[in-house]
Amino acid sequence: MKHKPSIANSGPQPQKLAALRQAHRDWNESTDPMTRLTRRLSTTLSLEDQLAILAGEISEIVPIDTLNYRHQIGGTDFVFSSGMGGPHRCEYRLNLEGEFYGTLSLKRRQKFTEQELEAIEMMLGAAICPIRNACRFHAIEHAALTDSLTGTPNKRAMDTALQQACRLSDRHGDQYSLILCDLDHFKAINDNYGHIVGDHLLKLAACELEKSVRSSDSVYRFGGEEFAILLPHTGELEARNVADRVREYIGNIAINCGDINVSVTASCGVATHLTGEASDQWLARADEALYRAKDHGRNCTRVFASIS
Repeated sequence: MKHKPSIANSGPQPQKLAALRQAHRDWNESTDPMTRLTRRLSTTLSLEDQLAILAGEISEIVPIDTLNYRHQIGGTDFVFSSGMGGPHRCEYRLNLEGEFYGTLSLKRRQKFTEQELEAIEMMLGAAICPIRNACRFHAIEHAALTDSLTGTPNKRAMDTALQQACRLSDRHGDQYSLILCDLDHFKAINDNYGHIVGDHLLKLAACELEKSVRSSDSVYRFGGEEFAILLPHTGELEARNVADRVREYIGNIAINCGDINVSVTASCGVATHLTGEASDQWLARADEALYRAKDHGRNCTRVFASIS
């Protein structure tokens, strides 16, 4: 059995307890810039919130017009900007223990003095550990919402997006449409050519889906060989046209497997959100439309516009 040393009990230490209480009070009430900055940064793991706090605290000491930050986290670009322009700039690459945590630049109309640059660097020194923690937290969140094979958002991310779309649609009356897209006879591809070819086909399909839609649209891997596309500000007819374009793009995929090119077709189901409809009802209608597309021979689009 592993021996665990006991914690020595030295009895009550009122003086130390009083000192701790006073230190805690001083920490919470202190108005000096460094203490205030570190105290505020410790309240959140949101990288965006931390950068907003940093911009505000720096501007209290060194007047700035703009704070810009950029970093690639989990394969995607994270960009934060606060304020407007200015011809004079100082820029910092944020590194800690050999790891890179983004580039931060400050701009304003007047040139920065040496004393101001020194003050900025001291504040960045206090901020780098919280920024590192926020970057790591952001990466974990991103991974939890991303399909590891295709790099597209996963079903968990889709569920959240659908709920938000329902709220926005009900509140503002905007049209939102959902497309479910299923690769036809995908199991036969895995059985005949192996999962490596199947996985490659899924990656290519995700790329073609991204190319076939607008930048404002969102593509998700719904599960297996099934994808979902959320179309904001899009009615039923336009959504159907998008679904047909999606099928065309996927139909152009060809994987050379020696003597044969492996290709695939797709079936699509479309549903436009109805006022007051819950996200699971909306999704169920799109799924029913997809079932009808499969039942009609696959490689086609079907629309389901009402709740039966």
